[in-house]
Amino acid sequence: MVSPDSSPSFSWNAADYNRSSPAQQVWAQELIAKLGLSGNEHVLDIGCGDGKVTAGIADNVPQGTVTGIDSSMEMIRFAREHFPPDVHPNLTFVPMDASHLTFSEEFDIVFSNAALHWISDHRPVLAGIARSLRPDGRVLIQMGGKGNADQVFGVLDILLGKQRWRRYFKGFSFTYGFFESTRYHQWLADVGLEQIRVELIPKDMSYATKDAFASWIRTTWLPWLSRLPEGEKPVFIDAFIEEYLAIYPAYSDGSIHIGMVRLEAEAKKRV
Repeated sequence: MVSPDSSPSFSWNAADYNRSSPAQQVWAQELIAKLGLSGNEHVLDIGCGDGKVTAGIADNVPQGTVTGIDSSMEMIRFAREHFPPDVHPNLTFVPMDASHLTFSEEFDIVFSNAALHWISDHRPVLAGIARSLRPDGRVLIQMGGKGNADQVFGVLDILLGKQRWRRYFKGFSFTYGFFESTRYHQWLADVGLEQIRVELIPKDMSYATKDAFASWIRTTWLPWLSRLPEGEKPVFIDAFIEEYLAIYPAYSDGSIHIGMVRLEAEAKKRV
């Protein structure tokens, strides 16, 4: 699900992420349903993360195969341990950078959910996807799009401007690959992929409690947290939640909501 980029400056805690990503799991199931699988496809899942979604795809293609890739060895080890080949014989996990795919016309479908926004340049990713697909193969990918999590970024900017935290973020820069649909139209065409649709989809992400919200911050916003000493990380998360709720109060049932925007692209390889 995460970290397909080859040079992150932080490490993923696969077990913690597995416990803290319910929204991503729900959105992945919605995306899998759009594939309309017949049961014999060969599928590549880019940014497989903890392997849970990839295993779900494998269950839907009993006569096919699924290969999950991720650049995070922590994620690959977790996925291999929890979805072993003796239980999932049609499922394989491989460490690989999404920007340097080494496959050639091996897959009927390339799938990715909540992963590719970790890469700032998607052109080599899409070129690799086109090479990986068999003629008439399909790609269905969803990731953060333009405007995604703007509320979170606004609160992070407030915190980083405070004297308490400023010293940890001198020279800090991190850019997600959150793109608009027009740019993606062109990139798909450039690599020989015929777009079926490219759209930005607003989503509401919610967490029932402050603890659940804190867990999402802890396991997902690693570029910021990696700048802090270990003892400061929980203090920073608490400060973030306090600031966030002051601007975006919890609902009457105590749930905390974040406005998300997903870029979803579906295309086919030209024969």
